[in-house]
Amino acid sequence: MATHAHALTLADCTRTTHISHGGEADHMDLGEGRVMWRNWWSQEGTATTFVVADCASGEALSARAAEENMGARHAFDRTDDVLAVLDRHQSGARVFATFPRIADDLGNIARDVAISTDVQESCACAALYPELRGDKTEFALAG
Repeated sequence: MATHAHALTLADCTRTTHISHGGEADHMDLGEGRVMWRNWWSQEGTATTFVVADCASGEALSARAAEENMGARHAFDRTDDVLAVLDRHQSGARVFATFPRIADDLGNIARDVAISTDVQESCACAALYPELRGDKTEFALAG
C-alpha cells in the first residue's frame, strides 16, 4: 500500500521515467475526471506523444505529435495541429468528446493514434482525481 508524506501534485508528475531519455511533462486537468500530459523521448531520436486519460474508466487516448530520427519513418512535427484538435474537443460538450471521435479527428494528423484501457492509475489522475481510482492499481512515485 502506498503512503504519501504529502498530497501528490501535478508538479510531482513531471518526471523522467526512462533513465535520462524519456518522461512525462505538461500535465493538465481537463475537468470532469479527464487529464492530459505529454510523453517525451530523446535518445538518438526524439518523439512527443500526447495522452488524454479518463480517470474513472482508465481509458486513454494517445497520439504521436512529433518525431525525428525514430527509425525509418520520415520526421514530422504536427504538435500545434494535434493540440488544436484536442482543444477543440475539450472546449465542446464532453458528451461529444468521445475518444473514438477524437481519434478519428487525429487520424490524418498524428501517428500511432491508439485507445487503450489502463489498469494502473496515472500520476495525473492520482494527483487530481484519486477518488476515481476504482479497481486500478494505485499510482506511487518510484524511489
